[in-house]
Amino acid sequence: MQITLEEAETLVSGVFEANGVLDSTARSVARALVQAEAAGQSGHGLRRIPAYVKQVRTGKVDGTARPEAIRPRPAVLAIDANFGFAYPALDLAVLELPAIAREQGITFAAINRSHHAGVMALTVERFAEQGLVAMMFANAPASMAPWGGKVPLFGTNPIAFAAPIAGDEPLVIDLALSKVARGKVMEATQKGTSIPDDWAFDTDGNPTTDAFAAIKGTMAPSGGAKGAALALMVEVMAAGIGGAHYSYQASSLFDETGPPPALGQSLIVIDPDATTGGGAAERFAALASEMAKQDGVRLPGRRGRGLRAESIQHGLKIDDDVMKAIEALG
Repeated sequence: MQITLEEAETLVSGVFEANGVLDSTARSVARALVQAEAAGQSGHGLRRIPAYVKQVRTGKVDGTARPEAIRPRPAVLAIDANFGFAYPALDLAVLELPAIAREQGITFAAINRSHHAGVMALTVERFAEQGLVAMMFANAPASMAPWGGKVPLFGTNPIAFAAPIAGDEPLVIDLALSKVARGKVMEATQKGTSIPDDWAFDTDGNPTTDAFAAIKGTMAPSGGAKGAALALMVEVMAAGIGGAHYSYQASSLFDETGPPPALGQSLIVIDPDATTGGGAAERFAALASEMAKQDGVRLPGRRGRGLRAESIQHGLKIDDDVMKAIEALG
């Protein structure tokens, strides 16, 4: 089915509202999932809806929760997601942090008792569009072992970064510290397809092409030991500092059983003109220009934004099985 982004957001928001989610939260979640789908990140997009709704129904995520923020220090924001969806908490951070960053030069926000962070590029780019530099960290339920181990301890633990470019779209980097995001493996289980043999290991620590074995096993870290070390860093930044559950303490995001995952996200937002008095976006543009001069180089973030622009113009194509699953939940 081909529908506009507005129609998709209305459809998805209606499904969540029909399942007892606050109107404002339903719109926030719908916007995030539809934009993820439009950006080509289907593993974080509409295929998440059945699991999300089932978690609302069982109370694993509180669809009536409202995020609350306090400012314990001049440059620090502490946000409690109250076991609700992450997206309203992230919206609150986007609303509050720019003014603090311009006032203090830099600000840090820690989000506690949260849920799935989704496509983090969609969050950090909102700061870059306001002329700010942003970095985001998020942990996820355990799916990756420490280097040399076989027992999941860290999540795929993505990091994201965005910087403004004068006269152009921002630079945006968004990557999981596993070889691929676990959502891609989840998507393969839904479609009944195999996965490349370098994405994950089975429970015996052997590479596997079986998506179901991969879900039961562990994800392969990106860059081997380096990726596993960075995943540890994210645990500290996203969960340790904010008091959220570590990955090994969090319940699954893919089913409705167990307690709330209570994950953490954190954001560092910088006014890049604070140290030089101005012209930072122009300096970043010069660097981007040098990169773009080389044949075959594509600036980070351009693909996702291009796909979203195409979706705005031509609409969103939704697989029949996904549409049926969404409609059944409404």
